[in-house]
Amino acid sequence: MKGILEVLNRSAEVKLGLAADAQFLGEFALSVAVLRSVVADGGTIYACGNGGSACDAMHLTEELVARYKGDRPGIRAAHWLDAGTLTCWGNDKDFKSVFARSAETFCTGRDVLVAISTSGNSANICAAAETARAKGSKVIGLLGRDGGKMKALCDVALIVPVMETERIQEAHITLIHAWCELFEVV
Repeated sequence: MKGILEVLNRSAEVKLGLAADAQFLGEFALSVAVLRSVVADGGTIYACGNGGSACDAMHLTEELVARYKGDRPGIRAAHWLDAGTLTCWGNDKDFKSVFARSAETFCTGRDVLVAISTSGNSANICAAAETARAKGSKVIGLLGRDGGKMKALCDVALIVPVMETERIQEAHITLIHAWCELFEVV
């Protein structure tokens, strides 16, 4: 069993690796530009994911709609994790297309979908990205490992290149908080 120092050091190592990666930092800057453009244009930031990534999608949108650290106007953001919609579509149709249905319903050319998948291969997240792009939305992927199938479906792919799901999720929440901090910079 790992000790706390090993867990903390590995978590820090993953984030320090991202901080030293010029290509990753360039992709992050591009993601900020896309998000700011969508907000300036009056569009909406949508987010989806499965399991822990679903929680990250909710965390992102609540920080944008409500507040992060300071008082500022709310930012149009919504997650696609309504239990009624998920279970209705999953039961009546299938779970693979549940987020694609939301993309089909809500996405426009003024919006962006933040699609979160630690493997980059979640079938329902890939389907959502494909549908969002077909509707004219930008897609930002918060991905892990090698980016999987999602990498090719994203306008911007932020890939945490490690195999451990828990370390990927920790990096994703750090990136979400970094976006929120940048929205509060005047």
